[in-house]
Parts: sequence; structure tokens; C-alpha cells
Amino acid sequence: MFGMSGFKEVDPGFVAGSEDVHLIDVRTEAEVAQGVIDGAIHIPLHLLPLRAMDIPQNKPVVIYCRSGARSAQACAFMAAKGYGNMHNLAGGIMAWARSGNQLSQPGQTQSRTTIN
Repeated sequence: MFGMSGFKEVDPGFVAGSEDVHLIDVRTEAEVAQGVIDGAIHIPLHLLPLRAMDIPQNKPVVIYCRSGARSAQACAFMAAKGYGNMHNLAGGIMAWARSGNQLSQPGQTQSRTTIN
């Protein structure tokens, strides 16, 4: 459910069960080097204001970080800019891995979606 923040918290099952989402990874380069969710697009949190126009509004967008805190900030930022399709991966990539989902190495992923 969407809260007062204008975005929805989702669990790893939502991401794993949907091919129709855009995944945005807002972690640092060093964190990304440790593994990514397959198909994610890397936009470091500090660059999000510069890249916000690159994020589509026509499909759900799931943003994640290590634990879900920075991605919640990113979702709130995007919601404040009028994006109504933001979803935060609760627990971040740590929850994803704890749920038994695979991580890919950067550069070796199959893209779910692309941002044109």
C-alpha cells in the first residue's frame, strides 16, 4: 500500500515474480561490485537528481540499496518529483539474498528492461 511518502514498500517476492518492472540500484560502485539483482540499472544515489528524467513513468520502478534505507530516500525523492510508480525493496539486496534469490556479477546480467 502507498503510504504518506508516495511510494510502496515491496518484498523480494514482488521483484522475483515480476518481469514488468524497472530495477534501479542506488548503491555505490564498491557495493555493486559485490553483486547485483539481474537486470538492474545502476544509478548511484548521489546522481539520481541528474538522472531522474531517465527513469520511466509507464511501469513500476523498484529501487534498491543494501538495506532499504537509501532506496527509500530515492523513492521519496522521485515521488516528490511526481513519479507515482515508485517501489522500495524492503530490506534491500540483503533481503533479496536472504530470500534465496541469486545475485549476478555486474556486466554479466541479462537486462529485464532498458531505459532509453
